Amino acid sequence: MNPLQAFRSQLGKLRRLAQPYFLPIEETSGWQFLLLILALLVVVVGSTLLLLTGVVALSGSLVPELQARFLPGVPQQVAAIWGSPVGAVVMVLFALGLGCFVALRSKLRQGRWLPWVLMGVITLLILVINGINVGISYIARNVDNTLVAYQADEFWQVVAIYAFCLVLALPIRALQSYLIPKLGLLWRAWLSGRLLNRYLDNRAYYVLNPNDESAEEIDNPDQRISQDTASFTSTSLSVSVEVVAALLTFLSFIVVLWTISSKLALWLLAYSVGGTALIVFASRKLVALNYDQLRLEADFRYGLVHIRDNAESIAFYRGEQQEGREAERRLTGAIRNYDRLIVWQALIQVIQRSYDYFSRFLPWLVIAPIYFAKEVDFGVFGQASIAFSQVLFSVSYIVNNIDQLAAFSASISRLEGFQGKVEAIGQGSPVALQAAVADGASEALLVSHVDLTPPQGGRRLIHDLSLEVAPHQRVLVVGPSGCGKTSFLRLVSGLWPAAAGSVQRPPQSELLFIPQKPYMILGSLREQLCYPLDPQRFSDQHLRSVLEEVRLSELVQRYPDFDIKQDWPRLLSLGEQQRLAFARLLLNSPRFVVLDEATSALDVGTEKHLYQLLVQREMAFVSVGHRPTLTAFHDTVLELDGQGGWKLQPAASYTFNAGA
Repeated sequence: MNPLQAFRSQLGKLRRLAQPYFLPIEETSGWQFLLLILALLVVVVGSTLLLLTGVVALSGSLVPELQARFLPGVPQQVAAIWGSPVGAVVMVLFALGLGCFVALRSKLRQGRWLPWVLMGVITLLILVINGINVGISYIARNVDNTLVAYQADEFWQVVAIYAFCLVLALPIRALQSYLIPKLGLLWRAWLSGRLLNRYLDNRAYYVLNPNDESAEEIDNPDQRISQDTASFTSTSLSVSVEVVAALLTFLSFIVVLWTISSKLALWLLAYSVGGTALIVFASRKLVALNYDQLRLEADFRYGLVHIRDNAESIAFYRGEQQEGREAERRLTGAIRNYDRLIVWQALIQVIQRSYDYFSRFLPWLVIAPIYFAKEVDFGVFGQASIAFSQVLFSVSYIVNNIDQLAAFSASISRLEGFQGKVEAIGQGSPVALQAAVADGASEALLVSHVDLTPPQGGRRLIHDLSLEVAPHQRVLVVGPSGCGKTSFLRLVSGLWPAAAGSVQRPPQSELLFIPQKPYMILGSLREQLCYPLDPQRFSDQHLRSVLEEVRLSELVQRYPDFDIKQDWPRLLSLGEQQRLAFARLLLNSPRFVVLDEATSALDVGTEKHLYQLLVQREMAFVSVGHRPTLTAFHDTVLELDGQGGWKLQPAASYTFNAGA
């Protein structure tokens, strides 16, 4: 991909990330978004002209002497604008800009007016600050001239005007410094919420492997939703504001510079274009290195989180050395990449420094001859230096911010790749899950001529299976290790799609899956028990009675306050966690239950008691287990052979063998 194609690709990714917050991307085009941005700019320019006119008129009527002292020549310039075609053009564009927003008002719903208003205010503040800076350049020229001429009264008058400009600029700068991160915060909250919802929709969180180092687009979803969104929104706004400021600065000061010396203006443009081309060519490697650095740092952090979450198991196995080697491998990858990154950053900085140092000589080389020829006054040196530096800064934005832009480009690719992936899952891409919503009308669990293979590919586990689990019916799935028992339960629960055939399921609210190691949420005991229902749905007495039913009455004695929050996976044994999962099951009261060795850590007596509770509540269930005693609680046994074959037998006559 050539540089132009790469640039267009990044712009497309940026639009797909940025536009939805400001304008629905599904209902509008990129041209409409660009049109609104241009409309915003002309509305701001028109508003600035109207505001300036009002301030001049108000100050002239209320405090004319202050206007004459602090705004010398401004009323005349404003009058000249309105008396020329420029004023009429600005007002026509102002009206057209407002018309664009009116025409697209139906699209600017769901709180989208606020970000546009904030962007307009920020742009207005930038324009006002830019105007003050232009005025300061003339003030600096007059300061130098009054000093050379030993004109004390004029000097102090000019200093007073300069002080007035500073007093005026400080609150504007403060407001701008507040509004930019505020808009970024609102944008981040919206974008993070949007990505989080899509991450959770259609079980995309289940499809994506959070630690697949080979999957360049989907590693570390937690970082994408939290850290990358924060970085993207803040950087997007800062870059946008800086680009607008650079554009306005260039348009303002190039005029000032041209009035001083057209030769200097042309030399500046040639110098900045050459320097920008050089720095862009030298920094292409930075984008790829920054992208890799974000990924490698996230992988290293994930490894540390993995150690934290599995600390007890690692301690039992005494696996510190192996875990240390894995963490060291991830750290080494991040360090090596960063080592290459700082080499290229150092090279870029050398070019930037050289570019900056030499630029200081250009105004002297051009202005000195015309000064010595007495064609300009001494103050031109100061004004030319200010104008030159401002224009150079604006046209050299890429040169001065290449590191930030490279990191920004990398974050765009990571975040847009993640967004595209979760959206593809939600739209039914090849990796999408076969969701249960399509099967919600069934009163039974119907498996028709199903072939089952893992979503990532591999050998066929089950071939042409047909099975019906009606209400109150119970099926026990058995077979040797690796034959596909748990895979079949994933199919039944809607976590895996069928390679062939169809599966009809009851509504999701009527089907509950209980794994061998129950899921323990971050929350209180009440929330643990009620998950995923509303924790306030059940009274304390109801919770106590359910805990007693599953033989966890001692848990109530240990933690009488159901709202207490603890590290439950550490405090509870696996057997206690499995009983708590059954308590959760009883509270949810589904008609169909899927059990994946859900009683493996319990004694036979407790297992029998829990299954009797399910039978008493007339629940239908499909379970995996290895104990012969389980047949007493099931009607049918589904035996898998691991080669795709299967058999259905009555549970009453089934005999476990050594491989089952």
